[in-house]
Amino acid sequence: MSPRFTGKPAEEFDFKEIIYEKKDWVATVTINRPHVYNSYSTLTLQELTEAFRDASWDDSIAVVVLTGAGEKAFCTGGDVKEYAEDYTKRPRDYWKWMGVFTECHDVLRNIGKPTIARINGIVAGGGNEFNMSCDLAVMVEDATIQQVGTMVGSVAAGGATQWLPIIIGDRRAREMLFFSEPISAQKALEWGLVNQVVPRAELDNAVATMAEKLINKFPECLRYTKQQTNFWKDLAWSSTVGHAREWLALHFASVEPYEGMKAFVEKRPKDYIGLRKKAAEGRSSEFLYGPYTQTCPSCGAKGIPEEFKFCGVCGAKL
Repeated sequence: MSPRFTGKPAEEFDFKEIIYEKKDWVATVTINRPHVYNSYSTLTLQELTEAFRDASWDDSIAVVVLTGAGEKAFCTGGDVKEYAEDYTKRPRDYWKWMGVFTECHDVLRNIGKPTIARINGIVAGGGNEFNMSCDLAVMVEDATIQQVGTMVGSVAAGGATQWLPIIIGDRRAREMLFFSEPISAQKALEWGLVNQVVPRAELDNAVATMAEKLINKFPECLRYTKQQTNFWKDLAWSSTVGHAREWLALHFASVEPYEGMKAFVEKRPKDYIGLRKKAAEGRSSEFLYGPYTQTCPSCGAKGIPEEFKFCGVCGAKL
């Protein structure tokens, strides 16, 4: 046995934001941030990647299950508070963050073993992208799935814009992505976004039954079947995710993510119409206080926002 490509006992990992367990051919990876509805931070993504890679290399693991801690949420995507506090100030760091995010999904999709999303509660934003990165999904009957990009100032181009049309069809994908409204578990089942919907009390048994069916198949045949059925998802992803990384990083310097994410954190309505009115009136809807067009006649400071009445350097009236 090669020491380079063997898994470690799950208890040897010192994870802070996930729980990693191995038992009876199954590795279970749990996002452990129930206080924020299992949204993921940068650290969460790094820990998930490490766990997925270990499960991939461990020949005692046949199936990987991804889930969330508690009963309220499976995963609600990226931590919007982190976005608002960090990436609206340093958009270049979002480019770095998305590298971490992309690696996590790449390792999960290319794990070489079947994966099951155990959907125990709300799925929102990037949580659905983790659902779609998995091969199969079992969902509790009282949960919902929602894309939220257009309501928080982002675009769900980390998997949702690429994979939803493939999985549920073009018009349904546009409905989810444009409206940002939750769909029920039953609709998710009808649309093919999940494989099974069960009462909460039956969730673990349903996942275990599905895992057992997979364990009792030839591993090499499963691995290549997974690789082949990943083709369209891989094609759409590889063709677009680099562009998404660049555009989203630049977009964090504009007013839409500032307004959407600040409003989310501050628990207030987003001013969608205010931005539309600015554009309709010929003003800037891309900058918080207009483009950097003014020069102070007193101190000569340049690049002062168009809507400023006073110089931010010397205080002179503009």
